[in-house]
Amino acid sequence: MLFDWGDTLFHAPHAPEVILSFAARSGVPMSIGLARALWDELWAAGKTPEEIAKGRDLSPEAHRRVWTALFTRADRVVPDLSRELYERVMDPHSWVPYTDTGPTLRAVRDRGLRVGVVSNVPADLRPVFAKHGLEGLVDSFTHSFEVGAEKPDPAIFLAAAKSLGVAPNETLMVGDHAVDAGAERAGMRAFILPAEFDGDVRGLDRVLSQLS
Repeated sequence: MLFDWGDTLFHAPHAPEVILSFAARSGVPMSIGLARALWDELWAAGKTPEEIAKGRDLSPEAHRRVWTALFTRADRVVPDLSRELYERVMDPHSWVPYTDTGPTLRAVRDRGLRVGVVSNVPADLRPVFAKHGLEGLVDSFTHSFEVGAEKPDPAIFLAAAKSLGVAPNETLMVGDHAVDAGAERAGMRAFILPAEFDGDVRGLDRVLSQLS
């Protein structure tokens, strides 16, 4: 079984607080509601096909350039907020697992299945999982910057299956975005989690129903 990383297993819970804090230090009036709305607008824009097609996850340099350019939309609200957002929010080490991530990965492993993480990301995720004691629940990590291909390109999914030693038609890809459905072009099944969920419980228990 393959899992996406961002917004599937881990999330950045503190982005609105980063905006609110930086606005206060900058002397710009801001409410937490406005901060959340601003972040939601930026994050939604970052998931559009136009942004994804810019190759931002093929290198650390591209990641910084593309995301910072997108975040400059926030500079009209708080000057220099784009730099703060990139440094404080986009660092994978600042992300945290959903509360149901560990239990779900353990349940999958208990069923005798191999687990891989495949992500459009410019950095190695192994230390991030180790930080939260989850590294022992993942058999392989496939990163776009190492493969030279980003989801939805079938190449990254095929590389992930190969790293697990399994055939594509034996593999289920779990993600949160249409790019994760690109696994179907690699001969896999794909399961896209609902966009709506409760707090920091991602609803990963739905994955287990796909295994019966």
